[in-house]
Amino acid sequence: MDVDEIKLIRLEKLKKLKELNMAPFGGKYVTSSSIAEALASFKDEQKVCLAGRLLAVRSHGKVIFGDLEDQTARIQLFIKIDDKDALLTQVCQALDIGDIIGVEGVLFITKTGQQSVRVAEIKYLSKALMSLPEKWHGLKDVELRYRQRYVDLIVNKPVRDLFVKRSQIISSIRLFLDERGFLEVETPMLQPMAGGARGRPFKSKHNAYDMDVFLRIAPELYLKRLLVGGLERVYEINRNFRNEGISTRHNPEFTMLELYQSYGDYGDMMALTETMVSSLAKKITGSYKVTYQGKEIDFTPPWERRSFAKLVKDRFDINPEDAVNVMLDKVKAHKKGKITIERLTRSAVMKIVEEMLEEEDLTNPVFFTEYFTFLCPLAKTMPQNPALSERFEAFIGGLEIGNAYSELNDPQEQRSRLLEDLHDDVETDNRNIDEDFLHALEYGMPPAGGLGIGIDRLVMLLTDSPSIRDVILFPLLKPRDLDLSR
Repeated sequence: MDVDEIKLIRLEKLKKLKELNMAPFGGKYVTSSSIAEALASFKDEQKVCLAGRLLAVRSHGKVIFGDLEDQTARIQLFIKIDDKDALLTQVCQALDIGDIIGVEGVLFITKTGQQSVRVAEIKYLSKALMSLPEKWHGLKDVELRYRQRYVDLIVNKPVRDLFVKRSQIISSIRLFLDERGFLEVETPMLQPMAGGARGRPFKSKHNAYDMDVFLRIAPELYLKRLLVGGLERVYEINRNFRNEGISTRHNPEFTMLELYQSYGDYGDMMALTETMVSSLAKKITGSYKVTYQGKEIDFTPPWERRSFAKLVKDRFDINPEDAVNVMLDKVKAHKKGKITIERLTRSAVMKIVEEMLEEEDLTNPVFFTEYFTFLCPLAKTMPQNPALSERFEAFIGGLEIGNAYSELNDPQEQRSRLLEDLHDDVETDNRNIDEDFLHALEYGMPPAGGLGIGIDRLVMLLTDSPSIRDVILFPLLKPRDLDLSR
């Protein structure tokens, strides 16, 4: 029987329910408890009123068994057909897998020892017109699972559990920061100028003002304005948007934690990252040791520290002061095959270097420090070596999950560094400077440490998910004609 035939049968059942003056799409329904709570406090012959989705129906003569599931648990239904109760018989004849129903009855234990509900009354809350896919058939198409996430969540409990865990991770981060005096704030997602990071923005038009606007690529410059204004510890769990490629690690819309701590530096951010993420791993998984894609990651602090500058020197003999042609020659000498660069700049060469360094064994957490200053226009330089910046990137399981600076608060140096960065930007070709941000710095911004952590990638690590699409409820997908019959 194909999908269309099944739908026609269900439409006929819908019609019969309406003829019985039963609302197939009911309204408010008050339950006595969740299914999990009913099971936890189970008492024989206790009256209950439960609601959920019917995920199985088994008929045995005058007895119908069913499985009712809500967000918390699943329980067996026991419905005995009584010839004297014609209405209950007709209601049961209309039952289909996927229907959302409310049931009233009493708890009891079957002869086989199964905790169940002896159902006395059924109320339809939403009649399902589409049949659910079979357990091992119909959802093997991974992309279809992303496109029809609502079906994926119904039939795949591990997927529901994953997104519950994602919510717990974000709640735990908020609690961690709130307890340390950080204030959660909101900054604009629609901005007159995209700034705070390198990335191609999504561009739109505001009709009333007749002006170009951009979806934010980062909240950094607005959060720093708040430091100027006297809010000394701020954070935002924010949505960022970058009009760039899609991969197992990248989605155009993603979630970031970004925070700033006045009177701190990147060392404080390192300590905060290490403490927060390791404690989060233990809270969510029960251990500092977490398995990710077949490899064990040990989150136990302290984490390893490595010098990016030393690694680049040892591997490629590149120094931060080298001219761009010298850098390129050194990379060519190391890399076999042709190197293609659209515009020859130091950042372009270093992007190739960073891609090659991804081959490093980065399973356990590691902080890379001492980045070249020209790669970090918003970070302070190291007093002992201005060619290097007070910055780190945190890698776990081969994924970059965090980036932090000692924030530059000298308005004159910041202007100079941003102007230099404009000519070195090979990724976005962005030719704008946020003058209002520079003006804000002139009022005085306290020294501060700033940190950004990719929430989606962190969830990937803590749920053993291979793709960023697995941890985003509705990832952006390439348009295609959707066959709703599948």
